[in-house]
Amino acid sequence: MSKETAVYTHGHHESVLRSHTWRTAANSAAYLLDSLKPHMRILDVGCGPGTITADLASLVPDGHVTGVDHAPDILDQARATAAEAGLGNVEFAVADVHALDYPDDTFCVVHAHQVLQHVGDPVRALREMVRVTKPGGIIAARDADYPTMAWFPATPGMDDWLDLYLRVARANGGAPDAGRRLKSWALHAGCPEITASSSTWCYADAEERAWWSGLWADRTLASSYAERAIEGGHATIEQLRAVSEAWREWGRQEDAWFSVPHGEILCRKPS
Repeated sequence: MSKETAVYTHGHHESVLRSHTWRTAANSAAYLLDSLKPHMRILDVGCGPGTITADLASLVPDGHVTGVDHAPDILDQARATAAEAGLGNVEFAVADVHALDYPDDTFCVVHAHQVLQHVGDPVRALREMVRVTKPGGIIAARDADYPTMAWFPATPGMDDWLDLYLRVARANGGAPDAGRRLKSWALHAGCPEITASSSTWCYADAEERAWWSGLWADRTLASSYAERAIEGGHATIEQLRAVSEAWREWGRQEDAWFSVPHGEILCRKPS
């Protein structure tokens, strides 16, 4: 039975998937890659459209990858991603990270990217990830830290965007500052051997600025995030339009720069 209590803030509007399908193992899971071996069996939690999942499958050609997500509809796109890559060692299923439908000690690696910030009980989620990991195996998680995102120049309206996002995400039961909390959550989940690190995405050249500003401008007006902002009384449509335009204005600046910090953890389950 599903135990999820949080509401996924972003949804799967095209403007959201524009970001999710950009993600690869190289740009989103680099901290994990040196630990992978060709024979490993991997569980990718919150796989979304499956681009990271497919990359992980290509890196374990003698192993197998299972991608799971709480939203059934996105898994068709994940399957198409894997099929397009010609991968035969990957499968997808619906799952709730709070109550995974797998036996103890099943996977060599359990991975979650941008997941724990959106779940109702991240400590319980990590305990489940530990449970289904084999002795000696690895639990890996990476999450953004919204309050420490930084940008230049200080375009009017961008501070309003961040304030609004934090309020909406917290009202939905999430933790938009998850990046800084991962190590603490892992300790509370009983993970005895934790390596914590951080890394960033940075958007600065003309193409990156246009892409990043455009997807957030669209997301602010057309995604589930926009609907929840209005339904929750956090913003009016006029305020959302102002925030959307602030994103476009920021993206037009030649000297614009945006940094997205992430926290990361690698936890080794005792043998």
